[in-house]
Amino acid sequence: TNIRFMYIIIDVMGKNAAVLLPSVQKVLTELGENIKLARLRRGLSSELIAERAGISRATLVNVEKGSPSVAIGMYAAVLHALNGMDKDLALIAKDDEFGRKLQDLELITRKRAPKESGDY
Repeated sequence: TNIRFMYIIIDVMGKNAAVLLPSVQKVLTELGENIKLARLRRGLSSELIAERAGISRATLVNVEKGSPSVAIGMYAAVLHALNGMDKDLALIAKDDEFGRKLQDLELITRKRAPKESGDY
């Protein structure tokens, strides 16, 4: 099968580090930029959002950069601190179009005429 992994784990000086595919890193970077733009549009300081999210300002900077080393829970906390934007996380993978197509392929069966029993 042709399976591509989203990331690999490497051991760097005793610490595990995720190395993402460029396309996955691009998604994280865009997410971070969108979070930063949402904060700036609202006129909210990084200090205030970090405090509301219960994280350090340095972690917020990493979120806004799209760092893969930041836990997804931190992204959710920041989105929540931006006046409830975390509710949009529930939409991720909600409609799994590709998964449904795969599932439908498994459900397709050949249609056959009913077997004749010989009883009329």
